[in-house]
Formats: sequence, C-alpha cells, structure tokens
Amino acid sequence: MFLSHQLAAVYGALTAVVLALATATALFADEHPWWKNFYLPLLDIFTMGDPATEESVARRVLQLLAGFVGLAVLPLVVAATMNATEAFRTASASHPPDDGVHGHIVLVGLGMVGTRVLDRLRATDHQVVAIERDPRARGVPLARQLGIPLILDDATAPGVLELARVRHSGSLLVLTRDDGQNLDIVMAVRETNPAVRVVTRLYDDAFAATVQRTLRASYPDALTRSRSVSALAAPSFAAAMMGRHVLGVMPVERGSLLFTCVDVAGHPELEGRSVHEAFRENAWRVLAVGAAAGPLPAAEAVDGLTGPHPGRTGFDWRPAQGRLLRAGDRVVLATTRRGLDILMTGVRPHPADRRR
Repeated sequence: MFLSHQLAAVYGALTAVVLALATATALFADEHPWWKNFYLPLLDIFTMGDPATEESVARRVLQLLAGFVGLAVLPLVVAATMNATEAFRTASASHPPDDGVHGHIVLVGLGMVGTRVLDRLRATDHQVVAIERDPRARGVPLARQLGIPLILDDATAPGVLELARVRHSGSLLVLTRDDGQNLDIVMAVRETNPAVRVVTRLYDDAFAATVQRTLRASYPDALTRSRSVSALAAPSFAAAMMGRHVLGVMPVERGSLLFTCVDVAGHPELEGRSVHEAFRENAWRVLAVGAAAGPLPAAEAVDGLTGPHPGRTGFDWRPAQGRLLRAGDRVVLATTRRGLDILMTGVRPHPADRRR
C-alpha cells in the first residue's frame, strides 16, 4: 500500500543493474563460486569492495562500471526511501472517513481561518472531514482532539478528494492560503460532484467575485460562493476603530451590514424625521429607538431582533414607522459602509471611548 511507484521504479532499476553486472561478471570474470557473481557487483555499487588490482582486466572494468552506477543510483535510492518513509508516516497519522459517511462537509485547509471554521462547525454538530497537507498546521491538534476524520495530504494529489468522499459530501469549504490551489480544488470537485455546495477562500475580492460569477454560470444548478477574507475582515477593523458606535458587523453577499448606535441630535438625516422618513435605501434603516441619556445597547442585541433580550433594556426594538425622532433619542441602525460614512461625520465620541 505504501510502496510508491517512484520507490518501485528506483529499486527495480537497481535490481536490473545488479542482474546485468552479475551476468557480465559470470561471462567475463569467471568468478567462483556462483554467488560471487552477485555479491561482488553489489559491493562495488555500494563502494564497499576492495580494489581489484590483482584480478583480470574484465573484473577491473566491471568494478569501475559498478562504481559509476552506484554514484548515479544511490542518491535515487535514498531519496525514494525517504519519500516512502514520509508517505508511510503521513498515511499512518491520517484517519480517513468510513465508507458510510455521506452528506458531510469537506474542509480543506486547517490554518488560522480553517481552524476557526472547524471549531464553529463542530459547535453546531456538523459532520466534518478535514484535509490538510501540513501535519504541523494549527488545526491538526484540534481535529484530532475532536475525533474528526483527518487526511494529511495535498488535496490536489490524485485520490485525496475521493478518500474524503467528496462525491458523497453535501458541502465543500476550501480555505488554504493558495488562491490557485483553492481554485484547482473547486474545479476538480465540480467535475466529480457538480451539485455540491462550495465556498472557497480567495485573497483578492475582485478576483473572488469573478470566480463566483464564472462558476455559477458554468454550474447554474449548484451553489457556489467565493469570499475574500481580507475584504470580510476590513469592516470589523473599521468598526473597532470607531469605538462603541458600532455594535457588530454581518457579511451579506459581497458587502457588509453594520449595526450602529447613533445619537439623533445634530443629524439632519434623522432629527425631526419619522422612523419611516429616516430610512434611506442602500444606506441605513432604523432598528430600535431609545433615550440618548441611557446606556448603550449590548452588542449581543443584534443577534436577533425578536423576543426578550437583556441587551435591549430601554430600547424599543419595534418602533412605529410614524414615531418622530427627537434630539433626546438614540437609535440603532443597520447601515452599509457608505451609509456609515455619512452618519459618522461629526459624531461625538462616547465618554467611555474618550477615556481610552
């Protein structure tokens, strides 16, 4: 199982060379007994024999020839042996899924992003099969701790995706750092399982959008998404810089939706307008109204907007569309980045942010 084609080819070539030299020794050097015809060429190949200075010319020529063959073959033998040893070690450390696994999620890449995704998936009781080529990757210990089927191999290598039963999977997450490799994996999987749901990580957001459009056009019946991690993370960094005004960030398709807390006073787009009139398409929408003198709502309040929640104290999360927004009000808005740029102009920082 672990005898690679490369190792078999190298040792096969070595065996052929030994047989050829043994035959030549038997024909021209006439060594006795017969086993010396094999023994002496092996010693010469591995540079372990004594110089044949006192023997026949044929024997000396064959010894020189065997020495040159040894110089050429031995590095190949060592390299092939080391590769086979590494393949055996990797294969023995892998734990592929059982034959009965189906409808699972195949996760390729257990780096920083892949590890976080794996942790979240297992928290929601999803069945996951992980593929990672680096046994020292950040998420490998977590996968083993959680008892997740793990394949330590390159996902682009022949047979690896089949070993992960991607043909029978429900979803594929490709999260390695290599954009080209991610795209190769997605295309390979699309050939074997055209209906699988695919999410792939690409660095450049414009390239990710092009890949998504192309794959959706090529496989209209399949769900394909490509995402730029840097583009998704950018709003969160911007929100952190804005202090407590931003409660949370939610990615929506290729953009982001920000939940923002804003005092109505001094905002002509808000002050003196009703909740309905304050709505601006593709910019912001009022979600809740409270008193400006009260505490800011907890960030957890944006997790869901129905039912009781301890973070909503003092805020009306179902304001009437005709309610008038006054200077003493504070509102929670769902905004786009463009809308946030407009609203944040001239906003006074919260006292807690001034003390930082």
